[in-house]
Amino acid sequence: MTVNTTSVLFVCLGNICRSPSAEAVFKKKSADDGLTIEIDSAGTAGYHNGAAPDKRSQAVGLEKGYSFKGLKCRKVVEQDFEKFDYILGMDNDNVANLLKACPEEFKHKVSLLLSFSQSEEQQVPDPYYGGRRGFEYVLNLIEEGVDGLIKHLKSSRS
Repeated sequence: MTVNTTSVLFVCLGNICRSPSAEAVFKKKSADDGLTIEIDSAGTAGYHNGAAPDKRSQAVGLEKGYSFKGLKCRKVVEQDFEKFDYILGMDNDNVANLLKACPEEFKHKVSLLLSFSQSEEQQVPDPYYGGRRGFEYVLNLIEEGVDGLIKHLKSSRS
């Protein structure tokens, strides 16, 4: 199955931990499933523009086979709301900030990543100020959300 028109933007606060991890996970898993999807990540704040993803996120992700090659932090821009079909925030604050900036006609595109999962958790917590265990937990939640998103995309195209 090939989907040429679908595009997904993952969003967290600084685009340094959670959203680049989601981008890396989704790139691998969607490619493994034969889906052709435009994938990107961004932050609601531009704290880390141009920086590579957090080394701790990369270390945990690389252990599971995810590549962060070429990923650079950036801030959400107005054009993202029109360009992407799905704009998925990692937590309620990200979604609220996205909805504040989003033109009315595109607000239906904004939701939580974990709304696609079966997890009791609905928010991916920010691991930035914590230790390795937090980064592992976040990656597991992201994998659950991405798996649910892929299932949703496949079923909506059949």
